[in-house]
Amino acid sequence: MPSCPHIDSVERTPIGLGPPPDDDGCGDCLAIGSTWVHLRRCLTCGHVACCDSSPNRHATAHAGAAGHPVVQSFEPGEEWLWCYVDAGGTEPRGLPPSPSHP
Repeated sequence: MPSCPHIDSVERTPIGLGPPPDDDGCGDCLAIGSTWVHLRRCLTCGHVACCDSSPNRHATAHAGAAGHPVVQSFEPGEEWLWCYVDAGGTEPRGLPPSPSHP
């Protein structure tokens, strides 16, 4: 993928480390009694939400509503970032390993 200014910005600044995750699952799904397929963590605010393969696509909804463009996989063993604005992803460079749900 060509250089993404959103991902490049996250990877060069301390904010890219993000705050701690806010829960161990998709809080939006838990609130409505739904399920998810995979989890994503917002690198701006730490919000954990479900992926686009999940019925409710809460991570995409959060990115649009909050204006937070970059997420990190919140799955064990997965190390990648995704930018919703530029619709592209990459492996993180210089960030600590992704936290993940159990």
